[in-house]
Amino acid sequence: MTPDLILPYAGVLPDFTSRPVWCGRGSTVIGAARIGTQAWIGDEAVIRADGQTITLGDRFWLGHRSTVHIATLTHGTQVGDRVTVGRNSVVHACTVGSDVVIEDDVVILDGAEIGDHAVIEAGATVFPRMKLEGGHAYAGSPARPSRPVGPDEVAERAERLRERMGDGAAAEPRQPPEVENSVFVARTARLRGRVSLGAGASVLFCCDLNAEVGPIVVGADTNIQDNTTIRTRAEGVVIGRDTTIAHNVRIADCRIGARALIGIGATVAPGTLIADDVMLAAGATTDPGQILEAGYLWGGRPARILSPLDAEKRAMMIRIVEGYCQHGREYRAAQAGVG
Repeated sequence: MTPDLILPYAGVLPDFTSRPVWCGRGSTVIGAARIGTQAWIGDEAVIRADGQTITLGDRFWLGHRSTVHIATLTHGTQVGDRVTVGRNSVVHACTVGSDVVIEDDVVILDGAEIGDHAVIEAGATVFPRMKLEGGHAYAGSPARPSRPVGPDEVAERAERLRERMGDGAAAEPRQPPEVENSVFVARTARLRGRVSLGAGASVLFCCDLNAEVGPIVVGADTNIQDNTTIRTRAEGVVIGRDTTIAHNVRIADCRIGARALIGIGATVAPGTLIADDVMLAAGATTDPGQILEAGYLWGGRPARILSPLDAEKRAMMIRIVEGYCQHGREYRAAQAGVG
């Protein structure tokens, strides 16, 4: 059994130590990823090594709609043996030990280190460069130790998590949308209803854009990253140009301005208005109808102003947009090359 979509990056294909025991519908593996024996890759799960390496140990289990990625210029991802990841979680540019359980809706960010025999509980966010010792359960945002755990409990929680996921539900067939030549839409993405994509926009792997009620309008050179879900239930979603929507973001009817960045695992509630030049931190949530003023980093649950956007953050946001425009061109060519 192999993933639904395997693509090279910079001429490098993924390396599987042995054939995975399960690959779900829409599962996607890209680039310099080395995956150990007895891997289990869930429905619409994404492993994307485009710029740094990903090394996953034996008996790695990646739940439905979860994402493993790297930081293109700085960090790869290293994961030990017997690691279980639940649904809708992101393991990003970090180091994870062996015998670790990462539950549903978890975000682990760049440079973090997690020791052996740890449990990251559902909904937790591990901030950049945090070091979490093994032998503990961690919860919250930022993740903090809640209590000690032993190897037997870690193994039991991993087994329960795997049993809940099973083989996954049937996925709807994907129909490739008609888009102009400058736009990239991944083969494993799903677009339904009135979706408009500006020139140079990209919709990456396993995204789900459902515009069957209000429209979804995406500005030029905006990137929507793996496993992001956008669903309209009323007036629709409008996203400005040169904006980044990171991995596993959930967006309802709202307005998001130009040159914004919506961080990994964030949730944008119905009626939210996000101005131009806003960064919403990873794992943050907005309240329905909330207004996020321009020029600030917002974070928390619900989001609040953390600091003004300085020159370094603004430059980083520009680099990400430029990088994803380049990724879009590269992925269009790679996807065409596999028929």
